[in-house]
Amino acid sequence: MKAKSFQDLQGIRQRLAEQQARAAQRAAEHAARQQAELQQRRMFASAVGPVRALGAAATGRVRLMSEPAEPLPRQRERDEQAVLREAISDQFDAGTLLEVDAEHGFRRPGIGADVTARLRRGHWAVQREVDLHGLRREQAREALAAFLRDATRAGIRCVRVVHGKGLGSPGRAPVLKSLVQRWLAQKREVLAFVQAKPLEGGAGALVVLLAAG
Repeated sequence: MKAKSFQDLQGIRQRLAEQQARAAQRAAEHAARQQAELQQRRMFASAVGPVRALGAAATGRVRLMSEPAEPLPRQRERDEQAVLREAISDQFDAGTLLEVDAEHGFRRPGIGADVTARLRRGHWAVQREVDLHGLRREQAREALAAFLRDATRAGIRCVRVVHGKGLGSPGRAPVLKSLVQRWLAQKREVLAFVQAKPLEGGAGALVVLLAAG
């Protein structure tokens, strides 16, 4: 810029001086900040001591730790299945634990005949039912044991067990019916059972009274 007079020249010099002063101030402030940061790093290093990079930071990869899966109670399930299989035997003689009345009602020793009479009349309402008809022997045994276990835990008193009339069995003999009676006799929670009414299954089902939980 060309000065037209002495006054103009003085004005230019003043502006240049102001610009130089501002630049010097900024440079001083920048140097001060750098000095402060350096001092902070030195203080931190002195307080913490030597450090080294971690594996994840050194490689640039972060290893995420997955949450462990909840342990499955597999051993408990196996134990329960073993109990279900061993608790009821096909060879058990129901007559050793059951008393038989004239109408083929079954009850444990100590259970009065009035119990089977009331059970037959429907004094206790059937609350749950299990249908074993068509199942293989092992399937029926485990299904019955599991059903009785769950019903007892739920506080159920009266249930119906459908075993079928055996019309499809070899020789048309009710094999499953006799097995179900033996299995029921071995369950301590079973107090008595009678044949169901004709409209409720008749010879193909039993009404069972369970002990109070």
